Amino acid sequence: MTVITRFAPSPTGRLHVGNIRAALHNWLLARRHGGQFWLRIDDTDQARSREEHVTAIRADLAWLGLHPAGEARQSDRFAIYEAAFDRLIAAGRVYRCYESQTELDVKRKVLLSRGLPPIYDRAGRALTEADHAARAAAGEAPHWRFALDPDQPIGWDDAIRGPQRFDPRQLSDPVVRRADGTWLYLLPSVIDDADMGVTDVLRGEDHVSNTATQVQMFTALGAPVPRFAHAALLTGAEGKLSKRLGTLGIADLRAAGVEPGAIIALLARLGTADPVDPALDADALAAAFDLTRFGRAPARFDEAELDRINAAVIHRLPFAAVADRLPPGMDEAAWAAIRPNLACVAQAADWWQVITGPITAPAVDAETRAYLDVAASLAATLDWTNDPWGALTRALKEATGRKGKPLFLPLRHALTGVDHGPDMGALLPLIGREAALARLNAST
Repeated sequence: MTVITRFAPSPTGRLHVGNIRAALHNWLLARRHGGQFWLRIDDTDQARSREEHVTAIRADLAWLGLHPAGEARQSDRFAIYEAAFDRLIAAGRVYRCYESQTELDVKRKVLLSRGLPPIYDRAGRALTEADHAARAAAGEAPHWRFALDPDQPIGWDDAIRGPQRFDPRQLSDPVVRRADGTWLYLLPSVIDDADMGVTDVLRGEDHVSNTATQVQMFTALGAPVPRFAHAALLTGAEGKLSKRLGTLGIADLRAAGVEPGAIIALLARLGTADPVDPALDADALAAAFDLTRFGRAPARFDEAELDRINAAVIHRLPFAAVADRLPPGMDEAAWAAIRPNLACVAQAADWWQVITGPITAPAVDAETRAYLDVAASLAATLDWTNDPWGALTRALKEATGRKGKPLFLPLRHALTGVDHGPDMGALLPLIGREAALARLNAST
């Protein structure tokens, strides 16, 4: 059987870290088994759905390299939902109810005050056709609930959480359709999964109770029940659920200079027993993807860790992968020289400015000025085709007796204007003989 997974975001906002983690897991699972990963736009909430968010979702997935095999939109599938709903009506698996939210809240409070679980009392099941006619005559429109079968135990072997068992008598019959005819999430999702042949549903553990009711929906529709896996949710670095994780968008990370490979590397392994390895690309991560490696504890997302991984990814990027993002004129040798000092690719422009100039060197005292005069004189005599930095520092050490920081730091200041940065052995040839001599002579 071909493994088919799906990512089903609602286009009511931009994708955030939690969304992308779910999309990535589904992409990796499909890739691992040579299957298909689908994008499904869950836009049944047409009042809140926005086309610009659909466009942004596609763009974010493409930037991350998570290319779906195809795309479906729930707003194009209403006729399919109606046909399935009619079958459920005929089978007696959905029924009409009329309680307001206030009435339901009162019922819950009464049950809780008695120490009972706040489960819907299924009063709607007892209504007769005469009751419905009277309600209709009074101008009341019903909402619809799915009728759980109390004699059909609910269970599945979750690929992450292990065996899951629920007593349908301890669950409320879920509302699946509002009084205005619009759909809630549960039923259309099941209809789509069945129609699209989804074999594996991998999502967050906050959906476990939804899965418990959806298992019976699949059965009621005569569809095979997919395999389920529910991953632990993300927490912030402080160990608590963080609101920021719900707003930390892929657009924000991209604007901050985070590489897609860093996001993939971190989120693929976050919450598993496997180490995060910036050296692994998406294909390698997919080949090793194993749901049994996921733990039950909340997964800790640390932006500082992402920054460290991002730097490690950048330090491995070949010139061809970044050439279109580098300053004009910057070549492969310059990229190789400055790459180890970058936290994001955009910083390459700052170091290119150091190489090409002009720079502002710090002021120096008389002793340092005299030292730089000696350096300029020696630099003018060097063979610049063969390790000029090594030759210059060896000659200066012999001429002045300096070593360590007193030997190197004044040179770095004069040649780059800063006290840190890429290896001078790689940087000095890029600066070039004439510019280097000018900088050594210019320090005052």
